[in-house]
Amino acid sequence: MTKFGVQLPNFSGFDPADLFEHVAGLATTAEAAGFDSVWVMDHFFQLPPLGGPDQPMLEAYTLLGALAARTRRVQLGTLVTGVTYRNPGILAKIVTTLDVISRGRAILGIGGAWYDVEHKGLGVDYPSDRVRLDMLEEAVQVCRAMFTGDDVSFTGTHYRLDHARNLPRPVQAGGPKIMIGGGGEKRTLRLVARYADKCNVTGDASTLARKVDVLRRHCADVGRDPAEVAVTWMTPLILTTSSQNTVEVHEMLAAAAPAEETAGFTVGQPHEIPDLIAGHVEAGADEVIFSFAFADTAGITAVGEAFGLGGR
Repeated sequence: MTKFGVQLPNFSGFDPADLFEHVAGLATTAEAAGFDSVWVMDHFFQLPPLGGPDQPMLEAYTLLGALAARTRRVQLGTLVTGVTYRNPGILAKIVTTLDVISRGRAILGIGGAWYDVEHKGLGVDYPSDRVRLDMLEEAVQVCRAMFTGDDVSFTGTHYRLDHARNLPRPVQAGGPKIMIGGGGEKRTLRLVARYADKCNVTGDASTLARKVDVLRRHCADVGRDPAEVAVTWMTPLILTTSSQNTVEVHEMLAAAAPAEETAGFTVGQPHEIPDLIAGHVEAGADEVIFSFAFADTAGITAVGEAFGLGGR
């Protein structure tokens, strides 16, 4: 059965004193509507499509811990953590704490990081693509080791742990699932095959089908059953109010960005969304994560009703 998630990327338009209650309301609405997971971005500056650094952004894990105390069922994670932002031993401790607070609902989403403006502004080193992927490979090994063991030593090129402790232990048996974000076919998806429980990709249905095929070949190369790796697909979702409004939004997107950048967007009225994403489910998406850039409780509820999630 296909799972469905909600990503909450936008924090604009609210007084700081009211902002968390707004976000918590969206998360609890998603849970009540039957969604399986709630995600936030791991960024410190807002991304350019949503207004850039002049717009507000909440720190991901502080927010997820608070949402864990407000929700009861949905899984919680970042889509995805930048490997450059936190030492992986500390990251494993943070995600374990989230797992404890949520009683076993944490997911570790992690990737190679990309937002160079953010790194420069905060004084965080931003090495080359190759080095960041090397860091990612070591980081997922460290996190897995700390999720499954309590006395961890590790020596790599970028990270070193000397009898690291992780108490209390995660609530989930084997620790939180690890999701690697990114669709790089030579390196990233091979890391997924070797180390991860999930991957997250974007793009249109044909792109997703190709990524799934590449992932399966990497799994075969490393001797892993591809059924052990769940494929999630994230799509920016723009809900419209009429057929004419849908046409207008598509025209706006075409004027704002190249077609390849918006190929994975989902635009339509709530009742149309199941048909619009059916091709991705057929292409291999085990979970569809809707990024609600303009989220409100009515829209989240309407999409949940369109898929009949409340009755599951």
